[in-house]
Amino acid sequence: MEPPSGPASRRHVPWNRLLLAGTNVWSLVLALGFKQDQTSPCPHGAHALWGGRQTSREIKSVLAVSLLTFWTPPTTAQPTIETVPLLAAEGSDVLLLAHNVTKNPLGYAWYRGERVDNTQLIGSCRVATNLTTKGPAHSGSETLYPNGTLLIQSVTQEDTGSYTLLVTKDDLQTERQTGHLHVHPVLPTPVITSNNSNPREHKDTVVLTCGPETQNTSYMWWISNQSLPKSTRLELSEDKRTLKVVTVTRKEKGPYVCETRNPVSISHSDPFTLDVLWRENARALRVGAITGIVIGVLLVLTLLAVLGCFIFLHRGNWPPASTSGRGPSGSSVSQASLPDARPPAPIYQELLHPDTDVYCNISHKADVGP
Repeated sequence: MEPPSGPASRRHVPWNRLLLAGTNVWSLVLALGFKQDQTSPCPHGAHALWGGRQTSREIKSVLAVSLLTFWTPPTTAQPTIETVPLLAAEGSDVLLLAHNVTKNPLGYAWYRGERVDNTQLIGSCRVATNLTTKGPAHSGSETLYPNGTLLIQSVTQEDTGSYTLLVTKDDLQTERQTGHLHVHPVLPTPVITSNNSNPREHKDTVVLTCGPETQNTSYMWWISNQSLPKSTRLELSEDKRTLKVVTVTRKEKGPYVCETRNPVSISHSDPFTLDVLWRENARALRVGAITGIVIGVLLVLTLLAVLGCFIFLHRGNWPPASTSGRGPSGSSVSQASLPDARPPAPIYQELLHPDTDVYCNISHKADVGP
């Protein structure tokens, strides 16, 4: 069998060196005094190597193992994908770094998902010309670099998922590797809500809820700047988002603070204090309410009295009512100012016997409008 021809490299040993190495090993074995199908005692130096009397068949087996070990080419490291930063916060920039990539490749290509699918191609880069081509899955925030690195700017939770790198080597062979990106949201400021802000001591049960509810978030409660004490009257829900205070007392009035935490952010709520009502406090509230009602009634009565006095004092200054009439100028005059007033007569009598002297008796001093 003719040995395959090919250039020598750092990872591949030439065939002539392999044959020479095999000959040298076999010559070493013969030099130790071993003959085929015979047994012989090991020399002092070989005894330590072989551990006693050995047959040539066993020696051949050892020689074969040695040659196979010498011929085994070194394994090449597979490419890997590193996410930087490892915990990505929403709105930050993320790098997908490619490690152990073949030197001097023809090009790179990045895909969304775990498969090489042209419909999920983000972009490709040809190393020789540094030419980048965008694919159908390019969103506008991705950038490819000549070393195979993918940059995603201002990541959102929709960017969470798998990304596959395809490397084309100079012999047109390909190798690929898949990396994963998980984007965590930046938590908003939580808010504490209560089912009863004015509970009665030793009677009412209060339920405090920390919101809003978000995924992959842990919750923690604080009371008076300390962690919750062990008490049978303090009950947390399974996700620790709800705190129940059974038969609340003045000692549990707070203030309460809720803490939310995820791999990229921590947030605290504003302090929340319960207004716990006890017997003395309730009596004081009732007295205060009654006092407020009495004061309101007195104010209303005072206003009514002032209004009545004002009307009584100014009633004589008002002008008297007059009987309106219509004169020649259209102004109003009283009935007594007309001379020779006479009782009214039926209208038909006036028509039958007209009195022409009535116009002569009209006073010329009557007011005439302009």
